[in-house]
Amino acid sequence: MKDTPAIYLGTAGWSLPREQWQAFPVAGTHLQRYADRFGAVEINSSFYRPHRPATYAKWAVSVPTGFRFCVKVPKQITHEQRLIGCEALLERFLHECEHLGEKLGCLLVQLPPSLAFDPASAEGFLDALRARFEGSIAVEPRHPSWLEAETLLQQARIGRVAADPAPFAESAEPGGWSGLRYYRLHGSPKIYYSAYDADRLDSLAARLSSGNEDAACWCIFDNTASGAATADALALQERLLQS
Repeated sequence: MKDTPAIYLGTAGWSLPREQWQAFPVAGTHLQRYADRFGAVEINSSFYRPHRPATYAKWAVSVPTGFRFCVKVPKQITHEQRLIGCEALLERFLHECEHLGEKLGCLLVQLPPSLAFDPASAEGFLDALRARFEGSIAVEPRHPSWLEAETLLQQARIGRVAADPAPFAESAEPGGWSGLRYYRLHGSPKIYYSAYDADRLDSLAARLSSGNEDAACWCIFDNTASGAATADALALQERLLQS
């Protein structure tokens, strides 16, 4: 058993640190070995560059039936265009990643800290995205003005990420649509590097196990720079299996 059915647990990317190799099968690609232990992964590389449809299709056939991918929306849309005039870019991105088929579990929209909430541009973008994609979507805003978007996110059925470290106090907890809870653990106190201690993992396991049982729940460790993400995800997985 990988993780509880309602929780998609994994890391940002499927690189396996040598120190954790003993927890995974010896044979297979990194993705195949990763997917033997975890039920989900976040594709961050799509933020920086496009991937061919055939690449997504190859990834899809490499993993078990119940495995799910979350794909990060390109920075060209979120950071360069800043959500404005993105229809063609969205169509290209979705054409690519939808070759994951039923294994496309979620899209992640991470916004730059400088991007304040503007009702007109935000609604236009979310409408354009929802017109083209019916699946789960999580948005990770890093400007506190996005708290004003709660009603808009609820109407569009989009969850707001619970991030650690939290860029503003309220972002430590999930928000937006209650049908999706998405936790992104970037490492704290040193972002992308710090591992989580036992107390933090115990607390996180309790949070994930409580709440709306009908809500899809994702938990992704992004503290990958030092290789801590894999060990943290394995440790959390053990706690969830025992709960």
